[in-house]
Amino acid sequence: MADLLWLEPVGGVAGDMFLAAALHLGVPEAELTRHLAALEIPGWRLDTRSAEASGIRGLHLDVTLEGPPPQARGYAEIAALVGGAALPPRAREAALAMLERVGRAEAKVHGVALDQVHFHELGAVDSIVDLCGAALVLELLGWPRAVASPPELGQGFQKTHHGVLPVPPPAVLEILAGVTIRPGGPPGEAVTPTGAAILRELFEVGTPPPFIPRRTGYGVGTSRWPDRPNVLRLTDGDRSPAGGELLLLEANLDDCSGQLVARAIEAALEEGALDAWAAPVTMKKGRPGLVLAALAPVARREAVTRALLRETTTLGVRFRAVERLEAARELETVETPYGPVRVKVGRLGGEVVNAHPEWDDCAVRAREHGVPVKRVLEEAAAAWWRR
Repeated sequence: MADLLWLEPVGGVAGDMFLAAALHLGVPEAELTRHLAALEIPGWRLDTRSAEASGIRGLHLDVTLEGPPPQARGYAEIAALVGGAALPPRAREAALAMLERVGRAEAKVHGVALDQVHFHELGAVDSIVDLCGAALVLELLGWPRAVASPPELGQGFQKTHHGVLPVPPPAVLEILAGVTIRPGGPPGEAVTPTGAAILRELFEVGTPPPFIPRRTGYGVGTSRWPDRPNVLRLTDGDRSPAGGELLLLEANLDDCSGQLVARAIEAALEEGALDAWAAPVTMKKGRPGLVLAALAPVARREAVTRALLRETTTLGVRFRAVERLEAARELETVETPYGPVRVKVGRLGGEVVNAHPEWDDCAVRAREHGVPVKRVLEEAAAAWWRR
């Protein structure tokens, strides 16, 4: 599997365009549909067809309803539906996170509590399928590092059940708060709330590191823009052996409790740091202290810096560019006596240099069977090396 996924919102981002681009890229439609069937929502199907925009050939996707239009659903009802579905655990959590982002944005825009939000657009089957399907796409691709170029959100006005709203819609701006966007764009809505949630939850928004492209897929939208093709481009590939540009961010701390340092490490990782840690040092006047550090992509510098400043007592964060050599990575699934477990395989020049079972998978299997996690780890590692 590729270890990098690059999303380019050439003509915007919408849930159906993302699924279409993923299928055109090569995600198996049968596998995606099989997982989506776990939602247990009757009366819908995925319809795809070849389409083009400005001479670019891709796929257009519709979620076709086979019955009366669905009624509006409340946030709690949708969350219970998705939370109770037999989806892969990481995909289910990502789908719930996207639903919550949209729900909180709508609640803030309309001045109501989250449990009072009723989704008209999101309550429709196609939007639920779009968000769950997007999480499943990342699952089927092995959860590579996913980077999206900053989107243009469109301009003008649009009619909704609430009335005429400006473009970009208020909910879209709420969902994308904290990420880089580009004002302007095509006339009309270029990024939908579901598209914004996919960007915000599943992707880093910024510039991808150097990589070697493998495959490209195009999702073709319905509208036709005068100044650009209405397509969403998705490319997968392998990061270059040098690993691309990274930054090492550091702060010295001599007056910060261990609890705050632990939270700062968590916050840095939540904001896109690839790793974060603290190491003891002796500071001026002989004081014991800590160096709090994080390794982050250039595109996440500001977000990770804010996290370190917000969660600790430091007043400054220094940073410098670093390089690293990375092994190419892919996830392979093995069968164990306790169920399937993914194994992260690292290769350098085609040679396997490491194969380590995914901790989260092993923890789930251990809880299911009431055995120690180390036993599942041992079985999964042995199963991979036997194979």
